Amino acid sequence: MEFDWEDTSAISENCSFETRDIEESFEDPFALRLLPDSERFSAQARYFNLGRSAAGVGLFSVYRTNGKQFRVILSRELTEDEVYFYQRRLTQMIR
Repeated sequence: MEFDWEDTSAISENCSFETRDIEESFEDPFALRLLPDSERFSAQARYFNLGRSAAGVGLFSVYRTNGKQFRVILSRELTEDEVYFYQRRLTQMIR
């Protein structure tokens, strides 16, 4: 998995995580990648990723991809509802 970190200004302003943590959340074997059903995000080809870093921190990321490289636009810690959704999906996948 290859990441484009050329312009990290939006991430560094809004995020206290290192790029390594964000990359690890994408490499989480139980990460969820979602295509939003909102016209705003689908028109701009934006996707969501919910995953955990190696340290166990849950991260929500908005990204775009050309199929080869990932460019993270925003990354933040999971909200309580997102943690619940992630855990529920994880339980379903493990069964």
